[in-house]
Amino acid sequence: MQTKSADRNSIKNSLFFNEVSLSALCVLALALTLAAPARAYEPPVEIGATPASDAIKLADNGLNKALAALPGLVNETLKRSGVPGAAVAVVHGGKTVFAQGFGVRKVGEPARVDTSTVFQIASISKSITASVIAVEVTRKVVSWDDPVARYLPGFKLGDPYVTTHATIGDFMAHRTGLPAAAGDELEDLGFDRAQIIERLRKVPLDAFRASYHYANFGTTIAAQAVAAAAHLPWEALAARALFEPLGIRSTSARHADYLAHSDRAVLHAFEGGKFQPLYDRNPDAQAPAGGVSSNVLDLAQWMKFLLTGNKPDGTPLASPASLLAALSPHSFSSQPGTLSDRPGFYGYGFNVGINANGRTTFGHSGAFLLGAGTAFQILPSADLGIVVLTNGAPVGVPESINASFMDMVQYGKPLRDWYAAYHAKMAGFFKPEGDLAGKTPPPNPQPAQTLKAYTGHYENTYFGPADITLKGNKLILTLGPAKERLTMDHWDGDTFAVMPRTENAPAGSRSSVKFLVKGHKVVGGFMVNYLNQNGLATWNRP
Repeated sequence: MQTKSADRNSIKNSLFFNEVSLSALCVLALALTLAAPARAYEPPVEIGATPASDAIKLADNGLNKALAALPGLVNETLKRSGVPGAAVAVVHGGKTVFAQGFGVRKVGEPARVDTSTVFQIASISKSITASVIAVEVTRKVVSWDDPVARYLPGFKLGDPYVTTHATIGDFMAHRTGLPAAAGDELEDLGFDRAQIIERLRKVPLDAFRASYHYANFGTTIAAQAVAAAAHLPWEALAARALFEPLGIRSTSARHADYLAHSDRAVLHAFEGGKFQPLYDRNPDAQAPAGGVSSNVLDLAQWMKFLLTGNKPDGTPLASPASLLAALSPHSFSSQPGTLSDRPGFYGYGFNVGINANGRTTFGHSGAFLLGAGTAFQILPSADLGIVVLTNGAPVGVPESINASFMDMVQYGKPLRDWYAAYHAKMAGFFKPEGDLAGKTPPPNPQPAQTLKAYTGHYENTYFGPADITLKGNKLILTLGPAKERLTMDHWDGDTFAVMPRTENAPAGSRSSVKFLVKGHKVVGGFMVNYLNQNGLATWNRP
């Protein structure tokens, strides 16, 4: 079932590659093996080799012009959007040719963003995770084609065949059949990584290797399997395999490390028409998918690695084959609706595309609705990469800066108003969740039972226990390990309304809580609409 939360994940993933060339569709389709196990890649050329002979020539002096225009572009985009701060880095020819901070770390405070400022990078973490796995593939600790069940005893999904056969690559390419955003609702309620992965066996699956659904905990499952194979916690493996060899010392997959930095950007949610520092977002449960924090200097070193596979001293760290596997299309992330539409593709933790000029391009966006927007893009044929980190909720800033910069490099000027285009597309992030959002309460509602009739302890095998208590003349619904407390306002008859506010429930969200009542007694428990995207949000009395 497609939901607003799922739509937000689709938006999050499709933002980067609406510029993929349709003319490449037939060629790229040959590389897709959606109904068969992934095969090991044997690339004929090195990463970063010259483009195809029919690729359009880059604009004359385009890179220098783009670099000169970049500070003005960033400042103008921050002013248009209201995003408080950003940091940007550009790499070319194995060097960091631009790095600069803009704006402030926190609204109302004077501390400026600089190149050392640490940001939460959200879903760019998926590309970091793919890089770690590529190193482990090079070291022959794992293969992209290894089933995750080989390394995770007791791991199960809802289909025994998928449980046995789903590979590290399948999970990284979002093609296991897990529905979009599967597990995110558990994270919002305070469940940890192990609890979420264990409970995903209850989620109904879509078609294996013939469907694409962007799921944070799919990436997390793949990473957990690799970590188990390496006999290290994921966070320690990421540091040993990638961060330490690249000399990136301000990067971590632990939220506590981000909070420990004095020079860090604070999250700013967009509420009440402005950016406000209202929330902390602890993504430790999905760290491989969204929990990395870093700065642009570190990420510049990482982009150089993507372009070469080497450490800073030139020593190989990941083989061309392992990186090319990650940076090759394995799923349609965006199916074309007409013959004129350009499709989108997803590799192993990377968006993958071919521009209208025939040049391959790779990258990822990252977004926390509670206050982060990030994106990077690399153009291997130009040995070029750009990363933009911001401390504002996703309104299109990093994506539009990247697109405008890359347009200038390739075509001599931006081809459109990218901020306006991305900003309009981002509006879907902020649509309130729940079946009662935006609705007016009935003017003459049917009466409820006595409030005490609804109180008590309820059970759910996916979401765990829930308690409904009476405080004054209000019912309080308490859910999950985080003891999320939702005030229940009477709506109509045996239906109440709650107003959640989480990463996946924007401001203005309002959901029904419906009880099954017979003879003034709750006989079948209740269902919470905003949590019911997979049909699992019904609680019953034990």
